[in-house]
Amino acid sequence: MALDPVGDNLWLTEGPIVDFYSFPYPTRMVIARFDNGDLWVWSPVKLDEDLRAEVDALGRVAHLVSPNKIHHLYLPGWHAAYPDAALWGPASTIKRFPALPFQQPLEDTPPSAWQPDIDQAWFRGSIMMDEIVFFHRPSQTVILADLIEAFSEEFLKEHWSWWQRPLAVLDGVTLKKPGAPREWRLSFTDRKPARAARDKVLGWPAERVIMAHGEWQRENGHAFLKRALAWLGG
Repeated sequence: MALDPVGDNLWLTEGPIVDFYSFPYPTRMVIARFDNGDLWVWSPVKLDEDLRAEVDALGRVAHLVSPNKIHHLYLPGWHAAYPDAALWGPASTIKRFPALPFQQPLEDTPPSAWQPDIDQAWFRGSIMMDEIVFFHRPSQTVILADLIEAFSEEFLKEHWSWWQRPLAVLDGVTLKKPGAPREWRLSFTDRKPARAARDKVLGWPAERVIMAHGEWQRENGHAFLKRALAWLGG
């Protein structure tokens, strides 16, 4: 496990594969460093001694971020390791951890501590789940958790069984046809706020798109986002 630089003051690392209702899912973490040396850690993966040493060499862990209510698996461990770091997440994440000292819930406007480096958009209107999508301005990178998944054929052949692979196609989460899982799409009973968030995202000058699950996009980010979010219509 190593931190790989992917842009101006932006790194990612690949975490272990985890079981999600019997489906193998990879994990991925993103770290941004601000001018003052503070680190913004998005969707933390499993923390071990080697990873912690690399992170500490970058700067001071100041912000631990959960983008939605299912990206929290390793958050308590990171909080234990960095108790002075501020915990952030939407209200749906905070409700799952009433004992943890979260900051105010994340919505459409980024906290002042993140500006001007990071902007965000709140995708809501679903009865299933909401998500905060982020934009790292210095590297022109959009950062998503589950709103877009794009599994390659190679990953699916290696990790998903013969009966699971067709479900990835039906669910619309392959590299050839990326997007949110179909059941999540259908759960948006009110698409107006999600479309407003989509329009905000498409207004960012995105070059890269990093997702938690699947092949992240190193170039032509805006075109990829437009295609993967087209299911919202409007």
